[in-house]
Amino acid sequence: MKLANLFTTLRILLAPVFFILYFLPQWVGTGSALSVFILIPLFAFMEFTDFLDGYYARKLREVSDFGKIYDPFADVLANMTVLFSFVLSGYLPSILFLIILYREMGILFVRMLAAREGVAIAARKGGKAKTVLYILAAGFSLAIESGLRLGLLPESILPLLTTVNYVLYGLAVILSLLSFADYLVNFSSVLKIGANSRKKQKTP
Repeated sequence: MKLANLFTTLRILLAPVFFILYFLPQWVGTGSALSVFILIPLFAFMEFTDFLDGYYARKLREVSDFGKIYDPFADVLANMTVLFSFVLSGYLPSILFLIILYREMGILFVRMLAAREGVAIAARKGGKAKTVLYILAAGFSLAIESGLRLGLLPESILPLLTTVNYVLYGLAVILSLLSFADYLVNFSSVLKIGANSRKKQKTP
């Protein structure tokens, strides 16, 4: 396996590990404070692999059509797993999560249509920017939860922090929708070709 794809695979494998470790103290009734010292480095490393796979793909000239699809897929899987954890914890409103989820599924569908026409759609700047906002918002949620688990966060300040977190998620949703529109505009020609080819196949 190419080194770049190895880092991408690591991100996929670590996503369910994060979910399990996040809720394990709740399930077993102990280890809440200890979990903080595992979750924060794990979250940071998961996001760092997103940099590493791109870095080594370029450095070792391992950029490929497969990688252009595999990397965004890993991003979606990892980000949705982390965000779902915060939905269950009450940091991310479910309606915002659904919008994000539908957007990501929409992009995956567009990529599948493009791949059918032999076009690999790599992440664009707008897509990368919304990923950064996902990370910032999720990182803020993790910081709040970590402060609570360690007993360092006064309950009185929790409503303010939660509101700030909602704003971050709201901005992430807005940017995700804008980037989705950007993908549709820039790859509309590919989608039209795919639609026309399907019509011709149906024509007797």
